[in-house]
Amino acid sequence: MGELSYSTILFDLDGTLTDSAAGITRSVSFALQKFGMLREPETLTSFIGPPLQLSFQKECGLSEPDALLAVNYYREYYRDRGIYENRLYPGVPEMLNKLNERGAKLCLATSKPTVFAKKVLDHFKIAHFFIHVAGSNLDGSRVEKKEIIAHVLSMADSAEDGRPVMVGDREHDIFGAHHCGLSSIAVTYGYGSLEELTAACPNHVVNTVKDLVNLLLAA
Repeated sequence: MGELSYSTILFDLDGTLTDSAAGITRSVSFALQKFGMLREPETLTSFIGPPLQLSFQKECGLSEPDALLAVNYYREYYRDRGIYENRLYPGVPEMLNKLNERGAKLCLATSKPTVFAKKVLDHFKIAHFFIHVAGSNLDGSRVEKKEIIAHVLSMADSAEDGRPVMVGDREHDIFGAHHCGLSSIAVTYGYGSLEELTAACPNHVVNTVKDLVNLLLAA
């Protein structure tokens, strides 16, 4: 492995480090049932990644108050069950360890509430790799990816080194990176389509965790 391509690396969580589809889509399905909407979990993958409140409004036509209520219903299922219906993508722990050994500053930038993101990292025993973890707030604030990325950068002082990068699987990860002046890496093994990702114009596109490691370590 060569030198680090980027000195500060911001990772998305769902669809980038973990395959969380089952837990998230079942939680969404549970929430929608409260509104009399019967939707099978496998039809709800578009909810993975973007802010939940906005997805309930955009995908299901809920009003803003009902979307906020739906988020609360979602959390009823997610906090006890859905959060653990999840798995790490193969090779992720090894990747994080290699980057850590090379001195990379690893940060998490997720639209998931920070409290849940930390529980996921603890559950999979990878929390120690990250110097900063930031997500949305439970009160509905700081939900946009550009806000989350900016918050991570302010904590990490990573703008000073001029080499931060955002790694994610959805267009809002890439758009958030653009807004904050970061380079970006789109991963196609997550939940965003190749068409969605390429239209967002990332700096790089990779198809596997192995390809991501090779890019980040300039193999």
